[in-house]
Amino acid sequence: MPKSEESSYPFCPDEGKYEKLAKIGQGTFGEVFKARDKKTKTVVAMKKVLMENEKEGFPITALREIKILQVLKNDNIVNLLEICRIKATPYNRYKSTVYLVFEFCEHDLAGLLSNPQVKFSLAEIKKVMQQLLNGLYYIHSNKILHRDMKAANILITKAGKLKLADFGLARAFSDKLNRYTNRVVTLWYRPPELLLGERNYGPAIDLWGAGCIMAEMWTRSPIMQGNTEQHQLTLISQLCGSIVPETWPGVEKLELFSKIELPKGQKRKVKERLHGYVKDQYALDLLDKLLSLDPSKRVNSDDALNHDFFWVDPLPQDLNHMLSRYNKSMFEYLAPPRRRAPINQPPQAPGVVRPAGHNPDQHFERIF
Repeated sequence: MPKSEESSYPFCPDEGKYEKLAKIGQGTFGEVFKARDKKTKTVVAMKKVLMENEKEGFPITALREIKILQVLKNDNIVNLLEICRIKATPYNRYKSTVYLVFEFCEHDLAGLLSNPQVKFSLAEIKKVMQQLLNGLYYIHSNKILHRDMKAANILITKAGKLKLADFGLARAFSDKLNRYTNRVVTLWYRPPELLLGERNYGPAIDLWGAGCIMAEMWTRSPIMQGNTEQHQLTLISQLCGSIVPETWPGVEKLELFSKIELPKGQKRKVKERLHGYVKDQYALDLLDKLLSLDPSKRVNSDDALNHDFFWVDPLPQDLNHMLSRYNKSMFEYLAPPRRRAPINQPPQAPGVVRPAGHNPDQHFERIF
């Protein structure tokens, strides 16, 4: 087809129907904008699909995200409204830009946790985790893995409704033998089986991330901030105990088990180390089950939702009252700098770690 000939995409409206209001996110996937429909005045989030590096047409990751989100419809999953585009013209070298248009959520969990003014009660933490696990139960029941669980990918509306977001790494899974890539999940939330090279994995990888996020509800910062995969495994061993066949049968068969130097003689200290932050015994017990080294022993989302943590006083409490005190959106990308920890220290010492693509103004303090 000649470049000047106009293609017709009746189900893919022009991006011009929306007015961009603010940039609210940035990452390897592209950019996210808060925008408003010029006609209906509905506020939405627009995620730009990065096309610059694509030589084979439309990115497979974006296609996968669209396909998955068209299937997943649940209160705790972000809603994909439509796909829009900027037409290919001589002004953009005949390269069209595509946006995924989502319902707008006022906050992400990382943004809320980075604001010291935002205080979650125990009952409100229960509501956050109940909704998060409900979202995971739904996607796992539909044979989908999220594969990028982290606080920045947990959206929360001003009415207190939690939504799992960013399905750019998500994929369908089956119960038979598989060989998926293990280069998924942000390092600080990546479970030990992926770090050791496992390629036949399942829903347990998302539950490890859920455990890291749950701990963060109290610590307000990611609990294990490794600089490298080796360092991350060291931090995991120091918290969850040494990675050995006695506590994790079959781990010695994983590809990298014999190639990486793993700490020996480490005792499991999940409850002990988190006790200073988490005073609730039921919460500590659920955290211990979510952060199980052996994925076959890690609690699944269904059993986690039935844990006593959610069924003893105080019962889960809606977030809308607490969030009604704040009239500004809180996103990790927009979060102000936190108190800076000393720099130029070795990896094991407290300090600032900034992963690639992370907001350079966002500073995390190490918990352990």
